[in-house]
Amino acid sequence: MEILKNIEIVDLALYLKKEKILIIADLHIGQEEAMNKQGILIPRFQFKEIEKRLKNILDKLEIKRIIINGDLKHEFGIISEQEWRNTLKILDLCLNYAPVILIRGNHDKIIGPIANKRNVQILESYKTKGITILHGDKLKEIKTKTIIIGHEHPAITISDKIRKEKYKCFLKGKWKNKNIIVMPSFNQLTEGTDIASQRLLSPFLKNISNFEVYVIEDKIYNFGKLKNLNQRRNLL
Repeated sequence: MEILKNIEIVDLALYLKKEKILIIADLHIGQEEAMNKQGILIPRFQFKEIEKRLKNILDKLEIKRIIINGDLKHEFGIISEQEWRNTLKILDLCLNYAPVILIRGNHDKIIGPIANKRNVQILESYKTKGITILHGDKLKEIKTKTIIIGHEHPAITISDKIRKEKYKCFLKGKWKNKNIIVMPSFNQLTEGTDIASQRLLSPFLKNISNFEVYVIEDKIYNFGKLKNLNQRRNLL
């Protein structure tokens, strides 16, 4: 589904059709090990799901460049054993298809040693043909017409009178008269911020009531503007 001209949603990724650039965000590799250290006994199955999902996307498209838009790894101050092993596997998978650029996220304080192992460039932002791609944890002056960020991990809770389900989603709206697209986390374990009820993280996002919501499930669903969705939810 095309979310903006030349920008297509492909599962949890974005694809810039003319430039043949694939963008994924917030993989948070190593999250299970970090949770295990905190005493949370969660099985370490997420990496296989990330790897499988990403390969399915890579096999569908002609790709000239892959951009990982922040938070490739999860730990802030160290590189855990799981992060060393699995980030390199993900980079190797991506590099089989195209060159990779890492955008630094707030969890990527110590990403240099990993990037150096595969000679991958780390940037604070990436610009291409009217689009700026950056993580979104810090405000930055943007001159391009369109902005693509991660960081927020947007999700929406859909409920009826019996149960509630939370779904990852893309957001599309405006920031200072510019188009802005917010990407969901590529890690299924990172469920996300319920954009209708929880405090937003990114300084690019203040009032998002006029943002459009694109839910990712068995296919892509355009749920329309958040304010209209909230009105319908309040009637349930």
